[in-house]
Amino acid sequence: MRRDLRPIRPGYEAAVEMKLLTGRRADLVEDRTRVVNRLRGTLLSMFPALERALDMTNTGPLRLLTGYQTPAAIRRAGATRLTKWLANRKVRNARALAEAAVEAAERQHTAVPGEKTIAKLVHTLAEEVMALNEHIAELDKLIEGRFREHQLASIVLSVPGIGITLGAEFLAAVGGSLDEFDSPDALAAFAGVAPAPRDSGKVSGNLHRPRVYHRRLQRVFYTSALVSVRYDPNSRRFYDRKRAEGKKHVQAVLALARRCVNVLWALIRDRRPYQVIPPVTATA
Repeated sequence: MRRDLRPIRPGYEAAVEMKLLTGRRADLVEDRTRVVNRLRGTLLSMFPALERALDMTNTGPLRLLTGYQTPAAIRRAGATRLTKWLANRKVRNARALAEAAVEAAERQHTAVPGEKTIAKLVHTLAEEVMALNEHIAELDKLIEGRFREHQLASIVLSVPGIGITLGAEFLAAVGGSLDEFDSPDALAAFAGVAPAPRDSGKVSGNLHRPRVYHRRLQRVFYTSALVSVRYDPNSRRFYDRKRAEGKKHVQAVLALARRCVNVLWALIRDRRPYQVIPPVTATA
């Protein structure tokens, strides 16, 4: 009755493990993003200058917020004492971070209502983000160990833009092999990077994004395409050519992601890694 459902087959043990681990990692990353946003908003309500000066994705600023949250406390500590405090906790670039914090504190001499409560919340949220970072780092080690044991790991990693995490998510999404996909078109349709026809009557060539596709696999190919544009010359030339043809940024990246599907499918079929082919230059 349903033609959009894929058959259920027993999965490989490694693929099942990577699916569980990468799924858990995705949940933790979402939790971290939510807590970081809450931390930014809370700090902004009390100490906007420091919120602008700190990068909450780094360990150093988070460590700073576990000890000092208010402008008055940072001014009392001073740059020298704050540098020593951060260095004792193995924070990189402790001096620069301390000076940035003191400079931000010098620009604010007003205590907002509820400052003590806000400071406690900032301390708690900073510790939560650090704990989530540790959990994600532990999962990354597990994912890398399980991924590198897979027979296709070296082939997947050779493709520009695909690293450990994206490679593990790819193998988890396809069940550890491409046995279910007899062509790159089938894999592209499953990943949602190939447009599906919606022709009606005399209208043909009406293409739209498919309604049923693997969203995490689509993210794998889209993210890898974005990364490869920055670091792989061949991918960059392909992207620039699509932009020159009039395609928007997202359309050009999706076209590159579709090309990545073809390349990866062929590499896995032939059991060989990706090799960079230098561009052909015309000779006089």
